[in-house]
Amino acid sequence: VQLQASGGGLVQAGGSLRLSCAASGRTFSSYAMGWFRQAPGKEREFVAALKWSESITIYGDSVKGRFTISRDNANGENTVYLQMNSLKPEDTAVYYCAADRHSYTGSYIPRGPRPYEYWGQGTQVTVSS
Repeated sequence: VQLQASGGGLVQAGGSLRLSCAASGRTFSSYAMGWFRQAPGKEREFVAALKWSESITIYGDSVKGRFTISRDNANGENTVYLQMNSLKPEDTAVYYCAADRHSYTGSYIPRGPRPYEYWGQGTQVTVSS
């Protein structure tokens, strides 16, 4: 499994960005896909995640109502998006996409980074005040 994140950049507070994560190498029907972020000197923080095959999404408390995670598999290309609106300076971090191949029952999706086995290289998001 290979994950390629893109879409980061510099934006003013209140602005928007959309991150993309192109996933390749395996079928993702049972995967959970997540976004995490890490600011300098801080631990990796859960942002959002979804189950690829179901309409289940979860969000971290700090981004709920501002960020939206979605996925698309048009033309056989598996892509996970993170639409980020109303950005704040505290959203500044390197954002990582991740994939967890384990199947979970019900609506459970892991929020911690440890279950996610595959990681993209990260994309920098900087929000200026």
